Amino acid sequence: MSNNNEKQQETIPDKSEVVESEQSTEVPTTAVDENVENEENLQVVVDWEAVVKEKDKLAADLINRLQRNMAEFDNYRKRTVKEKANIYDDGIKNTLEKLLPVVDNFERALTATDEKDSSLYKGLEMIFRQLSDIFKHMGVELIPGIGSNFDYNVHHAVAHIEDETFGENVVAEELQKGYKYKDNVLRPSMVKVAN
Repeated sequence: MSNNNEKQQETIPDKSEVVESEQSTEVPTTAVDENVENEENLQVVVDWEAVVKEKDKLAADLINRLQRNMAEFDNYRKRTVKEKANIYDDGIKNTLEKLLPVVDNFERALTATDEKDSSLYKGLEMIFRQLSDIFKHMGVELIPGIGSNFDYNVHHAVAHIEDETFGENVVAEELQKGYKYKDNVLRPSMVKVAN
């Protein structure tokens, strides 16, 4: 029997050897195998409220950007219309300022002649009237002269006289007529101021 016991002892491995052998004989599983097993058991959970909030935020951002771009374009359009109008007005002002000496010379020529029945006088008068009509049609106004109160914005005082027939700070004499275009002074009136 002792021989049998020895045989049994030889055939029965120690517990520590069994544990080591089981661990060493175990076949390692790959990451792919684990993923396949997890995908089969995995249920996808989507938070639809978060998705909707994210999409709403994105839509609000895009709408805000679109509104800003539309406002910028509208401001650009208004600014260009205003700039065009200003360019047009500046061009007219420059042209009118250059024509004012011509108008002055026509007035001097009309007042200098005594022959009001001559064809030359009538021709000059017709040209002067045409120029005056063009100025009026373009919006040019004559600045009030003799008898009006002195206004340093539209009058240029070159002399001060004492005259009891006029009130205080009243234009007594107009040496050169002044003109306005759309509330802008083209040329101030050159005047003498009384009292």
